[in-house]
Order: sequence, then structure tokens, then C-alpha cells
Amino acid sequence: MVICGGGVAALEGLLRLRSLAGDRVDVVLVAPNDEFVYRPLAVREAVAFGWTRRYQLWDVAKDGGAEWVKDTVASVDPAGRRVHTGQGRQLRYDAVLVAVGGRPIAAVDHALTFRDAEAREVYERVVEDVEDEHARSVAVVVPEGPVYPLPAYELALMMAERARRAAVEGLELSVVTPEPSPLAAFGGDAGNAVSGLLREAGVSLYVSSSAVAPRPRRLVLLPAGEELAVDRIIAMPRIAGPSIPGLAASGAQGFIPIDAQCAVPGTDGRVFAAGDATAFPIKHGGVGTQQADTAAAAIAQLAGAATEPAPFRPEIRGKLLTGGKPLYLSARLVNGQGFDSTVSESPPWPVDDKIVAAELGPYIAGLDHR
Repeated sequence: MVICGGGVAALEGLLRLRSLAGDRVDVVLVAPNDEFVYRPLAVREAVAFGWTRRYQLWDVAKDGGAEWVKDTVASVDPAGRRVHTGQGRQLRYDAVLVAVGGRPIAAVDHALTFRDAEAREVYERVVEDVEDEHARSVAVVVPEGPVYPLPAYELALMMAERARRAAVEGLELSVVTPEPSPLAAFGGDAGNAVSGLLREAGVSLYVSSSAVAPRPRRLVLLPAGEELAVDRIIAMPRIAGPSIPGLAASGAQGFIPIDAQCAVPGTDGRVFAAGDATAFPIKHGGVGTQQADTAAAAIAQLAGAATEPAPFRPEIRGKLLTGGKPLYLSARLVNGQGFDSTVSESPPWPVDDKIVAAELGPYIAGLDHR
């Protein structure tokens, strides 16, 4: 088997497959990164509330019994069952899991785009200016399209807390989102809870609004046409698909379509995809790990090591960082119609971590205690 990617979904797939199939499957992990970076914690680094955790990818691959090939994926040939790499390798496979993630792209002009790999920029270009009182107003923007909305609310809440601790007075913080309520994918209860936190922190909230910045320090909210004058603008990136040749793309954005088993249609049930690379509209690390678990079960069945796998049934589980006590949110799709959501101040899942992952969560917890 070949696993393409070195992020959360890829490594969850590796560990889950090893758990289900044991030594029945030989695994090659193709990834260009030397480190596995636990990206959901990058928001803490952006406001100097902590650091992003990093692990050597070679160690994770070894613990998962995989050969690590430091390379990129250039294309997939489902007919020939080969993965072609950026350095010209041809890797034969019986099954492949594509979990290369999406591509973050800037979505708002005249804004600092929050990229987890460059989270320190937010501190250096925004937070320090707030503390020095060179910036008196900050807007955090969630753009339309596939996007990670959770960090936007975390940044706003943690900046408010950071300003409070630094005795900065008069800071105007706002969040602009096209969502009808904050974190709408988590359901109405979550939206009400997050709205309450923002209100208590003094953060203004603009929902059902798309923001454009015609010039620096100016936001226009559509469709209302309201204008905001702000000293600094932070925007979440829009996520684009990886556009891998050989795999059908969903529209012009390059995402990979999947079925209920997370298999890519038209690949004879041998190519699977998980995480932000897929056409599933909600982009969230926990959803990616669930897709990886579904794909791993289907691959284990191909190897004769498991029974009929259950289909992918997403449950969105998130930990909202606030700078104080976190909030735990979960939502599951009910009868294909809407989400049944819950909100808690204590973790309702076994491992208190940012991403709920059946295999990767306990594995990382073990690494942290070595």
C-alpha cells in the first residue's frame, strides 16, 4: 500500500491500517516534510500562548511500520496501479490512500492571511502592535468557500484575552463570517455558545457577511454594504484541492470525490482519499481522521484482515481555544438532514486533544510522555 501525505489524515490512516491489518500490508509513506506538525495548535503560537507541537516524521513512520519516501506526489495512475512522484519514482500499489491535504490560498486583499506554518507572523505583525497600541482595531475574516473557520474565533477570543492580560484598553475586535451563526457546521447550540463567548470578550460579530478590502484598513461587508475602518485585518485562507492528475477533480477547485467508503469513483476500489484533499465540504482535522479510518477499514478488507467496513458517517468534534477555559463542541449528521450538536466545558471524548483521532490521539499522547 502507498499512503500519500504526512499530515493528520495520512498518519491516522497508517496507524489504523496497522491496527486492523497487522503485517498483512506493506506500507510506503510518501511525504516531503521532515516533521509532522500538529497544526491545530498554531493559533496558540499566533498569540504567544504556547507552541505548535512537532514530531519527526521518520519516527512516526517507523512506529507505524512504514517505509518513508521523502517525495511529493505528481500523479496517480489507477489503471496501472502506480503512484508517480515528483522525483520520478514509480511506486506500484494494491491500494493507495491520498491524504495530501488542501492548498491554502489568500482570499482577502490587504489582509494578513493566517497560515498555520507562519503563525508567528500574526504575533509579530498584529499582536505586538496591539500591545504597543499602534493598532487599536483588528478584524478577523472568514472568507466564503472551503475554509477552516474554527481558528478565526480562537484568534479573536485569544487576542481579547491577551489584550486583557496586557491591560490594553479600547481595543476593537470583530469577526466577519459568511456563516449564519458562528461555527454553523456544529449546529445551533454551538453557534449560541460561541456568540456568547464573543459577546463576553467584547468582540463584535458580523454574520451572513462577505468581506472585501478595497484598500488597506478598510472592509466592506456585503450584501449590506457596511464599511469598517480597521487597523489590521487577519483573514483565514480559502482551501483549494490538490488537483492530482489521474484522479477526477470535483469542479475547478481540484478536490477529490469520494464515496461512502472514501474510495475514489472510477478507480476499481483501489484508490482512497481522506482529509482536506477530498470534496467533502467541511474542512476539519477530525473529519479527515474519520475518513482515514473508513478508508483503512476498506483497505484492510482488501487484504483479507477485516469484515465489511462501516460507511463514513461524519461526526464533527472540536476543541475551541479561548485563552481561558476551552469549549468542546460536537455535531453529528442526523438522517441526512441536520446536525445534532452538543456543547460542553469538559472533554466528552477519551483524549483531551485538539483533534479527536482514534489512533493518532493516543499515539501522540504517548509521544508527549516519552
